[in-house]
Amino acid sequence: MELKIKDIVNLFQVSEKTVYRWIKDQKIPCYRINHQYRFNRAEINEWILSNKIELSPSLINLAASQSSEILSKLIENGGIISLDAAENVKDVLRIALEKINTPRNLSKEEILNALLSREELMPTAIGNGIAIPHPRTPIVTDVNNASISICYLAKPLEFGALDKQPVHTLFVLFTASPKMHLNVLSKLSYLCQDKAFLEILKDHIEKDALLEYVRTKELEWQKKGNLIQ
Repeated sequence: MELKIKDIVNLFQVSEKTVYRWIKDQKIPCYRINHQYRFNRAEINEWILSNKIELSPSLINLAASQSSEILSKLIENGGIISLDAAENVKDVLRIALEKINTPRNLSKEEILNALLSREELMPTAIGNGIAIPHPRTPIVTDVNNASISICYLAKPLEFGALDKQPVHTLFVLFTASPKMHLNVLSKLSYLCQDKAFLEILKDHIEKDALLEYVRTKELEWQKKGNLIQ
């Protein structure tokens, strides 16, 4: 078990009291080992993705104001692309990897296997037509090469989402550390609950307009986070 109470406090920028309440209410996956609570990093990752906790506006505003991970910058690194039609998850991920910039230290086949392994563990579809494919553990060695590639699908695809909606947009996520991964994933999950942003994705809005919206939201988070502090 890699994480302790203080690590969860730092990751989510909440008080210890809040973490203990999550534990008491069985809202967060944890283990009691030698009278101390421990958390599995991968399970915390899945917890965020599956929305077992409803991230509140105050929580995301505060976390965003104190985190160096900037979604708009990561999207600029990864780009926004349109994909040809695919018949299944494996095919659409392969097509995506052919078009996006991938970590140079790994072959595209290795990355594909890592993405598929994660999908087999649990689908990365988060509902509302969105999926966030990513390796279970970070594979980028240089933080400057971290990226989010937004992929518009030519044809919506069944992705195993709990809400049964086919996926029309992928966010292919490559991060450089577990903490960065969790922070970025939590922000993405929250942003993808925003109705206006979902409409932007459904309409396959081009890069400049999408980035402008993301930057606007990040500024809102920054301002509100500073007020919360």
